Amino acid sequence: MKKYFLYTLVFFSMLTIHQTTLAQTIKVNPTGVNVNAHAPTTVFLTFGNLQGYRPVEACWSSELIAAAPDLGFKPNPATVYGCLPVRYNQSTLSANDSYTDIMTIPTSVSHRAYQNAAAGNDSVFFYVRRFVSLTAGRPDQYVVVTCRMTGGGARSPFALTDVKLVFDSDKPIAFLKSGEKAPKIQAQIAYNGTGRLKGRWEVVKPGEEIPDNRDLLTEATLPVEERGKQRRYTQLATFNVFLPPVGKYILPGPDASHLPNLAEGQYLVLLRIEAVDDKEADSNLAAVGAGTGIVHSGAVAGFPLPYLRYFIGGGEAVVTKGALSLLLPGEGAIKNSNEALEFIWAEATGAAFYRLEMVDAQEQTIHSALLPAGINSYRAPSWLKEKSLDGKLRWRVLAFNQSAEQMSETNWRSLRFAK
Repeated sequence: MKKYFLYTLVFFSMLTIHQTTLAQTIKVNPTGVNVNAHAPTTVFLTFGNLQGYRPVEACWSSELIAAAPDLGFKPNPATVYGCLPVRYNQSTLSANDSYTDIMTIPTSVSHRAYQNAAAGNDSVFFYVRRFVSLTAGRPDQYVVVTCRMTGGGARSPFALTDVKLVFDSDKPIAFLKSGEKAPKIQAQIAYNGTGRLKGRWEVVKPGEEIPDNRDLLTEATLPVEERGKQRRYTQLATFNVFLPPVGKYILPGPDASHLPNLAEGQYLVLLRIEAVDDKEADSNLAAVGAGTGIVHSGAVAGFPLPYLRYFIGGGEAVVTKGALSLLLPGEGAIKNSNEALEFIWAEATGAAFYRLEMVDAQEQTIHSALLPAGINSYRAPSWLKEKSLDGKLRWRVLAFNQSAEQMSETNWRSLRFAK
């Protein structure tokens, strides 16, 4: 009798799970991916048929349990490896009632999964995204993607896991005189899978709108309807190279002689990566009710790509990393009254905030500004010329730590306004 009761209990438990699965409306594609057991992995996922649901947290786990009374299967709390860090969350609501999710598995999660497999357990683990309804009374939905550990080779999605842009020197920022040739540039790229790395080098010139984080994402990281809509800048060079499944590649930068170097100001060199066809990274829109066709997402990345800065003006040839230094305007610069005046400096390591000071020819303070760490430029107000004596002023920057104690200061630098 007891044995019959147990069989009956198991049967109804399985029936409940089956009905829960059938009732679930949100679907995902791909439903399973190969991931690198020893490094980060990034995969483009499409969730479809949201019907008034919105995504919340996403976690990785080695085991699942029925989510009843909610729908689907949720992580077993005792086996959770970790949850998607905010800094890696490049996901967004998309067209056709869908959701584009950029699943980036940190090394800490893949390492725990590898340790679990090495201990004799199943090498498969799960990525679970929870969705909540905007309408009260409807159950949450848990949607699962199966993660299969591999070595990050050819059967893994082609994805960039780290990118560093560097000058061919030990200086992070180049400070050049007008007409001086910039140092050579290269991109140091770490990746999973294999595929073609296709894209271009661009330069942002002084006065142009600075790209935001969305502009700096690789094209494959964007939903299909946003692709081709990022800001474009002056193109320096293009590239189209095949990356074998070895995990690292050094991409030569544009010819340094092509970098503009005449107009004074700040320049940004951008690396723009285009989406390419990669079977392991494909997402089928029709499979989740989000449209038709395949979204090719080779060269996806879970982070905005970095950029390099160089400055054209007077002064030293380069800026020492981590040292507070004035960049622009150069010493003795002459500015027109109708010209925007922007003060730029190299940040100091460990600084919490900066104070920009300006004095006139009589050493009287005419203006000052406090800027938090991470902000290394300041556009002066239009009335500054009227405040300065004989159109002349001097400026400097001071750095302070979290305790508001002064860490360092620059020398004074002078400029004047043209009459």
